[in-house]
Amino acid sequence: MKLLLKAVTIASAIVATPALATSWTLAPESSHLAYGTIKKDTVGEVNSFTNLSGHVSPDGKVEIEIDLSSVETNIDIRNERMIEYVFRKAGTATLTAEFDMQEVSKLGVGETSIVDAEAVLSLVGTAVEIDTEMFVARLSETSVMVSTNNMVFISTEDAGVNAGVDKLMELADLPGITRTAPVTARLVFNMDDKKVDAVTGGDIKAGKKVFRKCKACHQTKEGRHGVGPSLHGVIGATAGQSDGFKFSSSLQESGITWTAASLTEFLADPKGNIPGNRMQFPGLKKDEDIVNVIAYLQDKTKG
Repeated sequence: MKLLLKAVTIASAIVATPALATSWTLAPESSHLAYGTIKKDTVGEVNSFTNLSGHVSPDGKVEIEIDLSSVETNIDIRNERMIEYVFRKAGTATLTAEFDMQEVSKLGVGETSIVDAEAVLSLVGTAVEIDTEMFVARLSETSVMVSTNNMVFISTEDAGVNAGVDKLMELADLPGITRTAPVTARLVFNMDDKKVDAVTGGDIKAGKKVFRKCKACHQTKEGRHGVGPSLHGVIGATAGQSDGFKFSSSLQESGITWTAASLTEFLADPKGNIPGNRMQFPGLKKDEDIVNVIAYLQDKTKG
């Protein structure tokens, strides 16, 4: 079961997109971790953990926590014994990983891939290294499912729980419990609502709302000018130089290159920053709005 946890961590890391610093959160209601045991040579059982949590950070680091007290064996007294003797009353097991997500980030909605995964499970002072394959499916633009491609087998000796298994055998008067457990995982991760641009640090979703104040005059489609010029590719462009739009001479002669810094100054006070330009909008008064709308433009008008 510890191995299963590791597999979960691997899955999480796969989800992040390198071009956009985005965090992802495990959806516990859609995820499932299970392991199997065999007793008396012929009696097979499937157990699971019902309380999982985790996330993938913008830099691709994965951390999954498994609430060990949520182990479900379908028998209350056995759950209690697992918690006391096998897990030694440890609160959680932690799975950590860090991955190169370049291959998986290319997946379109409905596409799948198989990726190699490595992770480390930490449980009661024992660290178990796992190397396996994971099946990854892009469910939507904002969700990814990761599952074990094959069963993963975990040694109770490697996991440091042999003594606990011995105690279970004694208490239940069993002649034997297998010391290798097959583990499977189905993990679903959802993109967090707050997407942060890697360059500006702004909240892209919040910036989209701020941009509604600009839409009366500006569009983000290339070449689509309105009352104001198209803002497609504005980051890195020279002020007053977009083809097909007649700018004021003050903008044309400003020599400004639109960067996050120069846009910040301009959006705070358009008239004061470049006197004589024809932009009627008085400016954004909140620093947070400026940072966020620049993040939105950075993301929306790339290329």
